[in-house]
Amino acid sequence: MTSATPPSRTTPTPPTRVLFTGFEPFGGEAANPSWRAVRAAVAAPLDGLALHAAELPCVYGDSLTALRTAIDEVGPDIVVCVGQAGGRPDLTVERVALNVDDARIPDNAGAEPIDAPIVPGGPAAYFATLPIKACVAAVRAAGLPASVSNTAGTFVCNHVFYGLAHLIATELPHVRGGFVHIPYAPEQVTDRAQPSLPVDAVATALREIAVTTARTRTDLRVAEGATH
Repeated sequence: MTSATPPSRTTPTPPTRVLFTGFEPFGGEAANPSWRAVRAAVAAPLDGLALHAAELPCVYGDSLTALRTAIDEVGPDIVVCVGQAGGRPDLTVERVALNVDDARIPDNAGAEPIDAPIVPGGPAAYFATLPIKACVAAVRAAGLPASVSNTAGTFVCNHVFYGLAHLIATELPHVRGGFVHIPYAPEQVTDRAQPSLPVDAVATALREIAVTTARTRTDLRVAEGATH
């Protein structure tokens, strides 16, 4: 009597966990398009990805505490932090985070640090660990304007970007992360001549960035630099 061969069983591949973060309003604005776009980006499923969103306060220090809490809760493989860069004409994927807070305007708690290190004794800068050029190419292929940026500023956006990069470098080497700046939403510029991008378009771009990062280990080698 021969025994039947048991059916083969395969363990399903777990989804890639993606955490998007956006900011609360700041600078007198009624809403922040980064948080609106992040919420829209995670509203529909993507094959092979588990999408999560967290809102960060626009406050030095507190923003990193909220980021760490969200990372601990989600356990992400990829973190894409998003912030508003009013005046920029396109979605910009940031290349580098600087270890400095230098506030031109106060944060939402009234803090205005000047030339203060984000991590005392930390490296002067970190590069994003997203495939930034592949992400830009994917957003453009979706019909939306995008470019690589070489400055994330010195406000809370850069603060969060550097804090994320430092956390990845020192504690979470399996995580890939970076920062994306987006323009104003159209309703923010009805009384001023500034470029804008609809929130739903930004959400589409963020989803392209998530998919591209999950599928790409080696970035494109194409020119995306700047002369100034």
